[in-house]
Amino acid sequence: MIQPRRLFDCLEYHIEKFSKNDMLAAKINGAWKNYSAFEVKQIVNRFSAGLLHLGISANDGSDEGVDKIAIISNNRPEWIFTDLAVQQTGAVLVPVYPTTNTNELQFIFNDALIKYVFVSNREMLAKVRSISMYVPSLKNIYTFDEIEGADHWMEVVQMGDNISVEKLEGVMATVSPENLATIIYTSGTTGTPKGVMLTHENIITSLIFTKQSFPFPDNPRFKALSFLPLNHIFEKCVSYIYLFSGIGIYYAESLETIGDNLREVKPDCFTTVPRLLEKVFEKIMKKGNELKGIKRKLFFWSVSIAEKYDNNISGGFIYNTQLALANKLVFSKWREALGNNIKFIVTGGAACPVNLLRIFNAAKIHVFEGYGPTENSPVISVNRQQPSGNCMFGTVGPVIEGIEVRLAEDGEICVKGPTVMKGYYKRPDLTAETVIDGWLHTGDIGVWVDKKFLKITDRKKELFKTSGGKYVAPQPIENLLKTNPLIEQVIIVGAERKFVGALIVPSFTNLQAWMKQQGINYTAVEEAIVNPKVLAMYKDIVEKMNQNFNHVEQVKKFELLPREWSIETGEMTPKMSLKRKIIMEKYKDAIDRIYDRNLNSENQGL
Repeated sequence: MIQPRRLFDCLEYHIEKFSKNDMLAAKINGAWKNYSAFEVKQIVNRFSAGLLHLGISANDGSDEGVDKIAIISNNRPEWIFTDLAVQQTGAVLVPVYPTTNTNELQFIFNDALIKYVFVSNREMLAKVRSISMYVPSLKNIYTFDEIEGADHWMEVVQMGDNISVEKLEGVMATVSPENLATIIYTSGTTGTPKGVMLTHENIITSLIFTKQSFPFPDNPRFKALSFLPLNHIFEKCVSYIYLFSGIGIYYAESLETIGDNLREVKPDCFTTVPRLLEKVFEKIMKKGNELKGIKRKLFFWSVSIAEKYDNNISGGFIYNTQLALANKLVFSKWREALGNNIKFIVTGGAACPVNLLRIFNAAKIHVFEGYGPTENSPVISVNRQQPSGNCMFGTVGPVIEGIEVRLAEDGEICVKGPTVMKGYYKRPDLTAETVIDGWLHTGDIGVWVDKKFLKITDRKKELFKTSGGKYVAPQPIENLLKTNPLIEQVIIVGAERKFVGALIVPSFTNLQAWMKQQGINYTAVEEAIVNPKVLAMYKDIVEKMNQNFNHVEQVKKFELLPREWSIETGEMTPKMSLKRKIIMEKYKDAIDRIYDRNLNSENQGL
């Protein structure tokens, strides 16, 4: 059997070992269309040949000399077709988030000297056309959707009929594991995007180590639902794990249809980010609040039981009996909403609230938290499915097999191994600052728990010092505040200020329910967040949370904001991390009000 050395080896490997009829699947015109492993291979080979016909190649094989092709698309089979086809030519795929603004898009295209770009729809086509005149290297744009006046991607596939099989196979044979597979421009929370160069070996070793460590099963009957952006290395790496494990990949139509798609596909697994899990839980709690009488009492009793769950410590006979009853009467309905077939969910990208991990796992919806930056291809650690004793809530699990991890004197997490990136594209200066003697300095601060589990405590660059000279780590405070169902989002402020403050975005669904119970009427959100009773309630929440922190870390004043932060409005990255610099600038007036000496403390603070 073929031993995978390059990512595109997954095609031969999959055909030899699994030969599935649903290697990939997508919903088209209301019905699911499956692509067998053989069909995928045929399409990809013709696609690769078409790219060769266009003149795409590795050229001199250098990082800057190799041809670059961009993709801007939602998750769909064509995304994987393009990725594999580009790899087989020796060229490099540069994935770009659909939400990337035109200034960043123009920078990325010119930095990478993009020759061709494949886009999903009319909106993305218009975005690329708007900057195309400023990108001299760009030769053409192809679309996945059929759009009048635009060149369709199947035109490139058909061009492949002009290239012999022998020529394509000869080109594929020249692609080595050390060659670049992709350049991923990290959106980051500040500054110009940086192109992370990842080789076939980087990603192959990451997926092999992760597959062995988690472990992911080889099971051709398994199905996964994919909805996290393939532009991000987390979903891309996991997708190749699926392909090398015989797990069929079904692409959700959109974030709005995930619920329907889960019930239709009945997947065994999927990946997510904490923000989406929080949204799911909010919907569950909203439905619980709508219940009446005994059903309502049973619902909230079950949730209270789940909040005490510990996967490593038995709760005893009485607790386990109560949990079994809650699972039968309440949580079984939660599992049905997810397709009633979930074996595991992997979450990453940000810290997952511990209470969510307890509740979902107690409900037999097994969520495992992992961690890793793009620069490490990406996985550094993950909580294990098995054996027992290798999963701890509140940590990102043990380090995966095959890599080394150490903590620097200041607690920064450093990693060494074949998964570490080749470097930042055209930025040897940044590479030298980040990879020192083979050790990747992640910028994340962590600690060991029980000498085994890695726990992320903060971002090195996000630590700030108050005017009194005391250091404050914002993430632990933010994460604890967000465990309250009435708080949707929060950012801690206070750099070079006398005390710590907070910008809080309420959970407006839950706040509305609370105000209704209190008999408080309002006509607009802006009116609700200045209501004295609402402010007093949030003051109480913050004061209770403050008891978990020392004096310098406690939130002294806060400001409630009327709108949720989002990718579309620019305050969040595509992987749903806060853009702190943007938020600080955008809400400067609100922050100034927190620190205004004349501010009446009865209004917006403690």
